[in-house]
Amino acid sequence: MNYFVEGLQGSGKSTLVQKLSDMNPGYSTVREGEYSPVELSWCAYVDDDQYHRILGKYPELRLQIEKKTCSEGCKKIVCYTKVITENRDFYQDLEQYEIYNNRVPFDTFQSIVLGRYRKWDTDRMIFECSLFQNIVEDMILYRQARDEDILSFYKQIREELKGKEYRIVYLKASDIRGNLETIRKERSDEHGHELWFPMMLGFFNNCPYAESRGLKGEEDLIRHFIHRQALELRLCKEVFPDRSIILESKNYSEEDILNLP
Repeated sequence: MNYFVEGLQGSGKSTLVQKLSDMNPGYSTVREGEYSPVELSWCAYVDDDQYHRILGKYPELRLQIEKKTCSEGCKKIVCYTKVITENRDFYQDLEQYEIYNNRVPFDTFQSIVLGRYRKWDTDRMIFECSLFQNIVEDMILYRQARDEDILSFYKQIREELKGKEYRIVYLKASDIRGNLETIRKERSDEHGHELWFPMMLGFFNNCPYAESRGLKGEEDLIRHFIHRQALELRLCKEVFPDRSIILESKNYSEEDILNLP
């Protein structure tokens, strides 16, 4: 069995991933930004020439970069957010090599995403945000895809996962605004300065979806999260009905986890 833990930001995914990991010591756990056989968030996806240019540009980080790089055929996957440096230009530079946020044409995006789910051949894994969040955000906010188009895309993903044993454990947030307030406080520095929320708000305000509709600010971001959760619950119910378990965010019991298939 494999588990995909999904839900909105602040719904408690990291906590549930840790609980599942503690209860399943024989499983491998993949968190955001770590190398994943299926997901590419917070990772640069480059060819050999691009990879060697990166190594040449940041010689002082070469050993770290090599340690955080995995090879897949003719591609290199660099988990660049796991490289520790005070050079912020490094992160901005490597970010351009991600596949999300409309950085590659949709045909290329589709081929990469479907191909990785198709080739995935490991088991006993626990994934954080490796099925919904980044693909759905890319398609809504940057490609401005209709809900029905996103549903159709996930039907293709379901087909590629044929034969795999997995469950989607979705944390449904009943208080999206409250969850957002919690994560804003949690992701602040020791002086109370918010670190995550300004970045999240800037990301939303400047995406094509928001700009084309005149959307901006916290209220519009919350409305986006409400829409996104509703869509992801549709994916659970319409595309993965036999593979999905819905738990109330931060309101489930240990027994609920123990009873997961």
